[in-house]
Amino acid sequence: MPYAIAPIGCRPWLLNGLSDRLIVSHYETNYGGAVQRLNAITEKLRALDFSTVPEFQIAGLKRDELVALNSMALHELYFASLGGDGKPTERMASALKESFGSADRWRDEFTAMARALSGSGWVLLVYLPRERRLVNQYALDHTQNLATGTPILALDMYEHAYHIDFGANTAAYIDAAMRNVDWARAELRYLSATGEGERGAGMAAQQTELPCVSVEAIRDRMAGGETLQVIDVRPAKYHELEKSTMAGATWRDPERVGEWSGELSKSEPVLVYCVYGFHVGCGVTAALRKEGFDARYVAGGLSAWKAIGGRRSAEAET
Repeated sequence: MPYAIAPIGCRPWLLNGLSDRLIVSHYETNYGGAVQRLNAITEKLRALDFSTVPEFQIAGLKRDELVALNSMALHELYFASLGGDGKPTERMASALKESFGSADRWRDEFTAMARALSGSGWVLLVYLPRERRLVNQYALDHTQNLATGTPILALDMYEHAYHIDFGANTAAYIDAAMRNVDWARAELRYLSATGEGERGAGMAAQQTELPCVSVEAIRDRMAGGETLQVIDVRPAKYHELEKSTMAGATWRDPERVGEWSGELSKSEPVLVYCVYGFHVGCGVTAALRKEGFDARYVAGGLSAWKAIGGRRSAEAET
């Protein structure tokens, strides 16, 4: 089964000192590329006859798979680490004090490691269950993770994570990233790692009871020749900046649902997407469902569609 793109784990337009352009480019191009690469490697492995294939080919593909798996996971953690005010919660401040002496001491070490790394690799805050403590570690080439560790917080120090906004000024990028750490969600991951909370908590950026559909499912249905009822409800300002839509989609103003909903068919699902799959797409989906439509929001929105390399309207491609 192919690996699916995860919706972006933060709200890019709310970040302090990190531009939409930087975060979205990182998500769509670098994270999306990692997932696409992982799926390509998985397909190659699936096609191998392990009784006859040369061992060096198996070794090479499995190394590539490890790098791509970690790149996918660490990018998802990185985006989920952003979106807060940079101030540790009381529980996390206590945990940092227990492991490092103080939250300030932890930050000094973490940021010094990032500055020393500059340009290639990751800095991670990791929980070690054997010692019941937190440590900072490097992860170079998306690998070299501590075998029993659970990453709680990730800072991407590859050049693509900062060059659009900061050029070579990595210190300014590090400072901006630290101002945006979402410690509330880091705490959920920490509690999950220690066994005190729900496993896997603190990663998802959007939780809703509304039905949704993945961008991969839409792509596969389109590839099968199915005609879908897809509605682009990005706010007008976003649509003006970029007229492109998912292939076959129709843009409609989300502020005027009552005016255009009558044009839709109630005999088939209505697939609704916005920019990132947050409140606009969900809000329109909820409004359409109240009117009796089988409406579903597209997880990750147009940004996730771009991340998987989904085909867009001819207008966008010219």
